[in-house]
Amino acid sequence: MRALVRRVVGADVKVEGTVIGAIGPGLVVYLGVEEDDEEADLLWLVKKILGLRIFDDAEGQMKYALPANYGILVISQFTLFGNVKRGSRPSFNRAATAEKGEVFYLRCIDLIKANFTGKLEKGRFGADMKISSVDDGPVTIWLDSRNRNY
Repeated sequence: MRALVRRVVGADVKVEGTVIGAIGPGLVVYLGVEEDDEEADLLWLVKKILGLRIFDDAEGQMKYALPANYGILVISQFTLFGNVKRGSRPSFNRAATAEKGEVFYLRCIDLIKANFTGKLEKGRFGADMKISSVDDGPVTIWLDSRNRNY
């Protein structure tokens, strides 16, 4: 699994012009599921997301994990597995099927909900979404359950 995690001042997601999810300060998480992903990948990723110490203390040092009064907006994004090794048009052959992707996406939401007391919002799986956000920092973290060495 892959996640692109962005620290934001605020963010929202719209489907067909209607806001379906919005947060103030917190994290926007773009989540991609790979065909070979297993429950262990999901558990590792959620633990990392919730444990990221990327929020500042009084001196501006990133020392704190996501505060409970902040929010998380989770967006499904299979394009995180876009491969351009053979040209300029991405191949998504490593991305999970829509069925598996949706199961893992919803399971990710459930795991975050069970371990985070702040506001949790989500996009709509498989929909054409318009996401607006204001980055804070900017701080952007790349997580990959198959490449945990960085």
